[in-house]
Parts: sequence; C-alpha cells; structure tokens
Amino acid sequence: MHKNLHAILLILILGAISSVMPAQEKEVDFSYLDYNRSFEERVAILVNQMTLEEKVSQLMNDSKAIPRLHIPKYNWWNECLHGVARNGFATVFPQSITVAASFNKDLMHDIGTVISDEARAKYHEFVRINKREIYTGLDFWSPNINIFRDPRWGRGHETYGEDPYLTGELATQFITGLQGDDPKYFKTIATSKHFAVHSGPEALRHQFDVDVSDRDLYETYLPAFRKTVEDAKVYSIMGAYNRFRGESCSGSNFLLNKLLRDTWGFEGYVVSDCGAIRDIETGHHLADTKAEAAAIGIKGGCDLNCGSYYKNLTEAVKEDLVTENDIDRALERVLMARFRMGMFDPDSIVPYTDIPVDIVCCSANNSLARKAAQESIVLLKNQNNLLPLDKEKLKTIAVIGPNADNWESLVGNYHGTPLHPVTFLSGIKNKVEPIATVQYAEGSNLDYETLNLKPVPSVYLQTEDGKQGLTARYYSNTDWEGEPVLERTDENIEFWWEHKPISKNLIDDFSVRWTGYLVPPESGKYEMGLFSKRGMTIKINGEEITNGKGSAHHAKYATGTMQLEKGKRYPVDITFFSDKSNAHAQFLWAMPEKDLIDEAVAVAEKADITVLVLGLSQRLEGEGGDRKDIELPAVQEKLMKAVKATGKPVILVLNAGSALAINWAKDNVEAIINVGYPGEEGGNALADVLFGDYNPSGRLPITYYTSLEELPPFEDYDMKERTYRYYTGNPLYPFGYGLSYTKFSYTDLKVQKSVKAGENVMVSVTVTNTGERSGDEVVQLYLKDEKASTPRPLHQLEGFERIHLNPGESEVVSFKLEPRQLSMINNKSERVIEAGSFTVYVGGEQPGFSSDLHAATTEVISTAFRVKGKAKLAEL
Repeated sequence: MHKNLHAILLILILGAISSVMPAQEKEVDFSYLDYNRSFEERVAILVNQMTLEEKVSQLMNDSKAIPRLHIPKYNWWNECLHGVARNGFATVFPQSITVAASFNKDLMHDIGTVISDEARAKYHEFVRINKREIYTGLDFWSPNINIFRDPRWGRGHETYGEDPYLTGELATQFITGLQGDDPKYFKTIATSKHFAVHSGPEALRHQFDVDVSDRDLYETYLPAFRKTVEDAKVYSIMGAYNRFRGESCSGSNFLLNKLLRDTWGFEGYVVSDCGAIRDIETGHHLADTKAEAAAIGIKGGCDLNCGSYYKNLTEAVKEDLVTENDIDRALERVLMARFRMGMFDPDSIVPYTDIPVDIVCCSANNSLARKAAQESIVLLKNQNNLLPLDKEKLKTIAVIGPNADNWESLVGNYHGTPLHPVTFLSGIKNKVEPIATVQYAEGSNLDYETLNLKPVPSVYLQTEDGKQGLTARYYSNTDWEGEPVLERTDENIEFWWEHKPISKNLIDDFSVRWTGYLVPPESGKYEMGLFSKRGMTIKINGEEITNGKGSAHHAKYATGTMQLEKGKRYPVDITFFSDKSNAHAQFLWAMPEKDLIDEAVAVAEKADITVLVLGLSQRLEGEGGDRKDIELPAVQEKLMKAVKATGKPVILVLNAGSALAINWAKDNVEAIINVGYPGEEGGNALADVLFGDYNPSGRLPITYYTSLEELPPFEDYDMKERTYRYYTGNPLYPFGYGLSYTKFSYTDLKVQKSVKAGENVMVSVTVTNTGERSGDEVVQLYLKDEKASTPRPLHQLEGFERIHLNPGESEVVSFKLEPRQLSMINNKSERVIEAGSFTVYVGGEQPGFSSDLHAATTEVISTAFRVKGKAKLAEL
C-alpha cells in the first residue's frame, strides 16, 4: 500500500512539474510522425506541444525551422502561373490570357499536370541539397482568376479573361492538374487569387475600397472562385490587397469566414497577398498598431501572412486582441497543408516523390507547350484568304518588329525560364529556310521611352589576353572575398540561375566578378544596362554606369548612357552577388540609335511579304503598371503605316496580353493574328499557322474595344457597359471571335421546349466541317434571359467544347444546363429561377457579329425554351 501511494504521489508531482516546465524542456512527442494516424490527429499532437512564439513563426511565408520538433524551414511563396516560375529552367506555356483563347479544358488539365510534374521533381532535388528558400516549395500561388473587366489593368494578362464561366471552367481543370488525384496527398497545392473583387487600378490597390451590387458580386466577381472551391477543391485562397465594403480582403470576416468557409465549405488555408496585412495598418488605416493589424488578419480568416506582420501576433495575444485559440486554428490549417503534401512522411509512401528531375523541359513537355501555343493563336483577319502562305512561292520574307526576335516577348509575367525559347523570327526561319530567305529588321523600340535593351553579344567582349568573352571569378560568399572557387571565361553575362546551383560549391550566397574589355562595333551614345536581383554594378573605363540594388523577389532594370568609340577597348569590371533568393544577372545595351523605321522599310521593299510583330511586353503591362491607353505604342503605329506604304502584303502579328485598339490595322492590313504571350514555343507555333501546318482555332477571351471613350472610368467596378455581357456598343472584335482556314456549319439544334424551374436543360447540335481543311472548332453556347424582372446580361457563355473535324465530317455536341445557370440575383439579393423564356445560341462565336466582320468561318443558330414555375436556390 505504502509503495503504491508513493508511486501515485510521484506521478502527481512529476505531472505537476511537467505542466509548468517550458515546452523546450519537455520530452517531445514525435508520434505526430506516425503516418498510420490521421492527419487531424497528427496536426493536433504537433500544435499542442508548440510555444506561442513557435506557432507564430509558422504563420508567415518564410516559416522558420523548429529543430527541437524536427520541423524543417519552409517558404510558402512559389509561383506557377503558366509553368514553374522563378525556379531555374522549366517548361514555359502560354500566358494565362493567351491559353484561355484555346477554350480547351482538357489542355488546361494537361498543362497543370506537366507543371506539377516539374514542380515535384524540382522540390525533391532541392530537399536533397537542403535548399528551402523562396520558390522551392510545393504550394503555388496560382492561378489568378480575377475578372479582366477593363483592358487598362496591367495584370489582366495573368487571368483567363473577362467571362466568369470561362474562367471557372479553365481554372478548375488547371487546379485539378496541379493538385493531382491522390485521395490522401496533394501533388502540389494551387491557390485561387485574388479574393475578391480585384482588378486594378494597380496604383490604388493598397488603399482602394470596392463596393458593388450583390448582382455584380454574385454573378460576375465570385462565380469562378466558388467553382474552384466547390468543384476543383482548391486548397489555398489568396486574399486581395484592396478592401471590400470596408473590410480588408485579407482580413474580411464576410469573405473569408462567412462566405468562403461557412457557405462554400472551403477546407484549406488562406494566405494574404504579399504585404496585405501591413496594408491594414498603413494603407487602409483600419488599425492603429502592427499588433492590431495582425489581429484583424487572423480573426478575419487569413491564416498565413505573406510578409512579416504576423510576428506581432505574440503582442496581440498579450494585449487580448486575439486568443491563442485563434492562432491555433490558423496554424492547424497551414500545418494540415504541409502534412497533405507529404512533407512529414517518408518518400516511399507519398505518391509523386519518384518523378525524375530529367522530366523538366523534356521533349514531351516541350511538345505540349507547342500544342498549347498553336491552339491559343487567334486569326482575326484574313483578307482574300492570304493565309496560309505557300513557302514554295515566296523568295524573301521580311520579319519586322521590336518583339520579333526577343524571347522575353514570349512569356509575359510570372514566368519561368525556358531552356530553348523560339522567337518569332527563329520560328519562321525554322519553317522556310533554305527554301526562302528571311530578312529581319527591328523597326522600332517598344515605345518612345522603352529601349530594346539586349544582352551584350560575346563578339564585342574580350578577356585580357584577347579571347572572346569575359573572365569570371566566382566566390562562395557575397563579398568577393578570398580565393575564387571557380574561374572561367563566360561568353557574355546572361544568367538566370534561379535556384539552379552553378556548381556543388556555389548554391546560395555567392558573388561574381567579371573583368575584360568591351569593344564597340560603332561610335556613338550607348545605353548600358543591367537586369538583376540583389546587387549588380557595371564599371566601364573606371566609370560606374549603373548600380542595380534589386530586391529579394523582383528583378530590376537599371540603365545609364555612355559615349563610346568604334574599335576602342574599354576596361570592364562588373560585380554581382546573390544571397538566398533566385539569381538573375544580365549585362545589357542598346546600340546607338539609327533610323530603325527606314531600315525596316528597306527590308520590306525587297521582300514578297512582311510579317510585322508588334505589341507590348511585361515592361509595358504587368503588376504595378496599368496601361494609360489601349492603342499600339505610337512609334509602332508609325512603323506599321510605313511598312504598309511599301505596297507589299502585311501580316500583323499582335504580341500582347490585353486588348489593343488596332482600328487602322483592321481596315488596312491584309491579315491579323493574335499570338498573345505564347510561351517558349511561340515562334514555331506562329510559323505553323502562317504556313498552314496548323489551322488556327483560338477565340478571344476578351473584348477588343475601339477606344477607351466607350468604357466607364477604370475605378468604377459596376459591370454596366463592361465586357461582352453588358457592353452595348460595337466592339472592334468581340469576345469569342476567331477565324479558321476552313468553314463550319450548325444544324439540328435541339432543346427541350419547356422545363420546370430547378430542372436541367439538355441541348444538342450537329456541327459539320464544310470546308476543305481539317480543323478545330470551338462550339460556344450562349444563353439570353428574355423576360427577367431585373437587369440581365445581353447574353452570356454557359457552355463550350472544342472539337476536331475533318472535311465533310460531322459531330453531335451536347450540353447540360444546370439550374444554377438559369438563375439570377433578384432585387432582394436572392438567387432565384424565374418563370420565363430563354434563347439559346450555339455556334462558333457570339451571336450577331458575323456580318459585321465580313469574313466569318463559322455561324450561330438559335432556339428558345420556357421555364415554368419558380425556384429559390439556397446558396447565392
């Protein structure tokens, strides 16, 4: 009895001591690593033995290692908008707005699958060398599914366009490709962003407050998000920078707690846009202190802070602004994501861990990139069937334009680094030489302010002993100290290391010094420049030309001018360092200005035909930079008119991510092709279309307007007169438009003539290729509510399928319209189906435009049906 009593007392004493011991001194319960337990149980075991400070450290994108618990460091920030980005070489697919023109759901799934293959392979390689910095993880902050409501928005080309239905359908397939189909583990985690009602202006995004009607909210701005949550089961949502109805979107109880979780059943984690929690204090002024801003974020449903403001959560707990339970809830969500990516389990039981690294940029992936680029090209005009070209009948082809031979014009923003990018010039040469001669002229800069800086060619660089290139000395520190661990001759300075080790001794925290001589080919004033992350300095002849400090995440251009003499050897001393961020280093120049237009005209005059590549690039549209107008840059417009004045046929190739008001071109140029930002295989895909090896079939995912005068102010989020669904004017080119080298007819449209509210509506149509070439057709179904009690879209896309037909071949295409597709938001902010009539339009484009565009290769037919009774849907 006495022995048992002593034992009991000892247990009680030890238990009491244990309860007050610091967590660091307790024996760690590593049973959270037992993969036979449920994820929920394992997460609970882990969270219950973490200190408040440890918990907080895991709620920022750069999550610190906790050695005592065997939790490795993890950086949540990664990107894969159209290929694994900022992470060494990767397959680069067409930019989102471009591939949206394919209207191909299966293609989107295939692209997501390839991206996640490459992501998994890269991640496990990084883990093997213990590299756990930014852009090395398995969760990706893609896709961007905001509605491209105004062509001025600089980030519009990151989206899938202006239509909520198209956006939701394409994003769902992309996400399922990224996240995989294993019932237990995610292949990667995708993120739908930016939630919600977010599409510029960029300059106001950190303080802007948006309010829209419930009708616009639930019928335009939210459907794609709802679709990716409920159908794709996306496991991450990124909150936007702006406020919505007074609340920060990255700390909105309405958006993140009530709507996203309570109504839609979202189970994953919410991350703020980068710096958005800080904005709660400094931009939106919703908080007076950092701790209060952090508290608003965490209580408002934002689990993970991209940034560092959540370090103030410990202070917020002390001030009773939040409870530790609030922090635990967020922590459980983010840890669950890590568990479900298999980060705490042996590779042997986690699918996807054995994907070989040589799958990155493999030939199969490259072929898919070419297919995606082909399917995304939109033929806008083909006067007198100028296209396709017959290379056997052409002796000389002029390829002209500032984007014609620049690989950066292929990729848009949030891009990876293509291993073998094919520019438009290269693609055309690949196709026709030596049968025909291709002559090239740059023609102009992108605009009057933006010079076309290009890497200084190796032929103009010399080492001390006269060899081509520069002497490079690499150091295993960021200060150029000690003996170099690698010394070699670099042909030129055009490096995109992006987490790719230079050697086994040079992975992170390295520096380089390049020395030698620059020998210019002609006299004049040169624009010298750099493009780098972190720190790069150029000295020529002892004079510092430019110093680019860069940033941790975004590369930076920096330029300066210098007068140089032809043939003179100018000493060059260039330094660069990189810490643990992805590394870029380019030494750039623009040669003395010549009359580029005169040169281009001379080339065009000697050619049989001109391919004129004009447009924009991520330097003119992108994050942080909206467009002030929607015309081609004035210098490019001048170039186009000068080339057309030669009298030779001109094929205009539009290389941009947003709508361009090409009014003069539409009336005067023989053929117009929109290639968008087509990815690494863009040049080959364009050549395939030009010479008839691929029949173009893309459709515009946005409306092309004739001018900004037709649009409401950029800051106005009301959908009136925006996008094809509400715009009552006459567009330059409508949403859903695109030509083909063959023709398609539509017959036998069948629709149930009467249905009860709440029933599905079945639609079928027969599509026939009536032309002489095989080709794809994008079958589009539009629905018009003829007798609604509240304002409705003019018509809206509610179905699409991409099919392939040989000449004379037919196919029956079927659609199912679900009750929600017939519903609307009424004046009481209820989602209802009303009794009334609907018109169904089915064809290869929107209804009502073929006659206006004179050269349609498809048609639209229609019929009507009635809805009897009414129904109210439970979910808005």
